[in-house]
Amino acid sequence: MSKFNFSGLKSNKDTGFGDNFSGRFIDKNGYPNVQKRGVGILNRYSWYHTMLNLPRWQFIALLISGYIVINFIFAMIYFLIGVEHLTGINRSSLMDEFTDVFFFSTQTFTTVGYGRIAPVGFLASLVATFEAFLGLLGFAIATGLFFGRFSRPRAFLKFSDVALISPYKDRSGLMFRMAPFKNTSLTDASITVLASFEITENGETKSSFYNLKLEVTTITSLILNWTIVHYIDEQSPFYGLSSDDLKTIAIEIIVHVKAFDSIFSSDVVQRTSYTSQEIIYGAKFEKMYNPDETNLFTVLHLDKINSYFPASLPDIS
Repeated sequence: MSKFNFSGLKSNKDTGFGDNFSGRFIDKNGYPNVQKRGVGILNRYSWYHTMLNLPRWQFIALLISGYIVINFIFAMIYFLIGVEHLTGINRSSLMDEFTDVFFFSTQTFTTVGYGRIAPVGFLASLVATFEAFLGLLGFAIATGLFFGRFSRPRAFLKFSDVALISPYKDRSGLMFRMAPFKNTSLTDASITVLASFEITENGETKSSFYNLKLEVTTITSLILNWTIVHYIDEQSPFYGLSSDDLKTIAIEIIVHVKAFDSIFSSDVVQRTSYTSQEIIYGAKFEKMYNPDETNLFTVLHLDKINSYFPASLPDIS
């Protein structure tokens, strides 16, 4: 890092990240790369936020598996109490008995109650009463989580997987791009970008942060793709960076995007980051939109957001 002169650049001390942060600061999904310890697991995690942030398939799988496990547990309780305390059980075999008990549990849990099987006696009725209450509570919670997931405003932005060092104006620029991938309506979008450099001074390794000056920081409507450009001049921390430097220097570009969702009348935020290994030296993005065949619509090709081609950079030495 000795070839880079940061003495004339003002570092940002108000990032929220420490000087000795380990690993990447922000994961690609936008969440901080932090593990919290020192408190119990029940206090360390918000189950509500966890359920809202789970991927869709994990959320559905958790609900289905939880439903099956709960009914299996209650079926075991009824089976241990004795099937003679339930009327209408098919007692041809143990498998038939347990199958009937399991489906009686599902009917009680969902409060369907077809009526062929019914509890007899205080203990079986008490368990059925508690299960019915638990089922009502469980479905109310599941409904609230479904509503929370569907009603929560999100940016729905897709970022390019890589950032590029591309020819720009008379020199070069650091570029990456984003695009909305759903039928949302985002306006007044703004962006801030930080660059973290891991610097060793006096035998101590620290991270220094620099605000990157962008060509455009706000746009009125985020409809098509938005290519973010940082012009690399003498005032840039990337000035003098070569392709070999990207392989040896620990750099992370932290991206924070904020926009207004006019449908929800609410601000939405999304973050991501790029490390040194995700920066391509000497390349340009391909254009990702064009008119359709009838020349009446503009087609945004989201599958081209990562498409780029090699490009020579000007020699400024």
